[in-house]
Amino acid sequence: MTPDTHYAKSGDVNIAYQVVGDAPRDLVLVPGWVTNIEVLWEEPACARFLRRLASFARLILFDKRGTGLSDRVADLPNLETRMDDLRAVMDTVGSERAALLGYSEGGPMCALFAATYPLRTTALMIQGSYARRTRAPDYPWGPTPEALEEWMAACQQDWGGPVGLDQRWPSAAHDERVRQWWARLLRMGASPGANRALQQMNAEMDVRHVLPAIRVPALILHSIGDQVFPSAASRFMAQQIPGATFVELPGRDHLAWGEDADAILDEIEEFLTGVRHGPGPDRVLATVLFTDIVGSTEKAAFLGDRRWRDLLEGHHDLVRRELGRFRGREIDTVGDGFLATFDGPARGVRCARATIDAIRALGLEVRAGLHTGEVELLDDKVSGLAVHIGARVAAAAGPGEVLVSSTVKDLVAGSGLRFQDRGAQALKGVPGEWHLYALEPERERA
Repeated sequence: MTPDTHYAKSGDVNIAYQVVGDAPRDLVLVPGWVTNIEVLWEEPACARFLRRLASFARLILFDKRGTGLSDRVADLPNLETRMDDLRAVMDTVGSERAALLGYSEGGPMCALFAATYPLRTTALMIQGSYARRTRAPDYPWGPTPEALEEWMAACQQDWGGPVGLDQRWPSAAHDERVRQWWARLLRMGASPGANRALQQMNAEMDVRHVLPAIRVPALILHSIGDQVFPSAASRFMAQQIPGATFVELPGRDHLAWGEDADAILDEIEEFLTGVRHGPGPDRVLATVLFTDIVGSTEKAAFLGDRRWRDLLEGHHDLVRRELGRFRGREIDTVGDGFLATFDGPARGVRCARATIDAIRALGLEVRAGLHTGEVELLDDKVSGLAVHIGARVAAAAGPGEVLVSSTVKDLVAGSGLRFQDRGAQALKGVPGEWHLYALEPERERA
């Protein structure tokens, strides 16, 4: 679920922010490039990263002025104005002191804030960032001014598509869903003109001289294979900040929620709390049950909207009653179908049979399909290949039939459940062939 978005007033400008979690310490995430704090939550990897932060800190997110859901402005701000915006958000949410986490271009502003307002900064954490945006005779990292100009021209030409994803998240750049999300994030984050103005301002960014003045605990993180900025730039920052800790990570993604996400989160959690819990269990073995009403379209047309709605409510009540009896967990209800999970396959199969028998009393026929496999937990939802297989198994079932994968059949051996072999079948969108089995009706059992 996307957190509620609120607004803080910084002068005459409205800054969009969110607060997630209620841990006793505050953590402000200062974004890089352009963001939209609502679109960020649409990408599971990013949402998982943010939720983990919020598990050990009260997480404060915001969109920089001129980007995302914050006010558009005629002239994009310098670092001093951005610090004013950060203070305005902290004041609005009642945060006297907070740890700062800046990724990419958010890093320099965090460094400047920590040096300027040490009494409001409990810790400084910078990931995949730099002290100066462009290369200089005494700073051998980053793009040359000419290369940066070429990059800005490419952005201007291709804005609206997944610009820069191949360098910023190479481990996921082949995923069409990620590419579409990234393109949407950029479009919802800034217009082409606003992006160019932002990058021109960033090109002048240089906070090298403030690094020795930072007196708060500092953690600097960088992936060694980062294709946007070399890790040596972060090592330089750590060398300039008194007492800073530098951690180099093995991955190649620039974005914090990429392939090094768990390691980054472990380092941040231990740095802030002194304890490293590791990621929570987000993948578990579960039995997935899908049910749906056979011939529902024809039945609804025959009965009419009101009578069909009443019948559907009765169906839902009976399904939920059986889920409660067999310790099933309702995940989703779409139209006339249910998706539920069980921590034991035999209970799932028995629930499916009891549900079909109960629903028959309403004059309806239901089909059901089950598969057991590893699922990914995301809020109150589940996803993964096991879910797709369960849906395809259900689609192959006949009226009043409980159809299961061979995995389920094998796992319930010794439970007294008996099955009829339905042979190997191809399941749409699922690789290979899958052996399916139909649960024998009670009346056919000895």
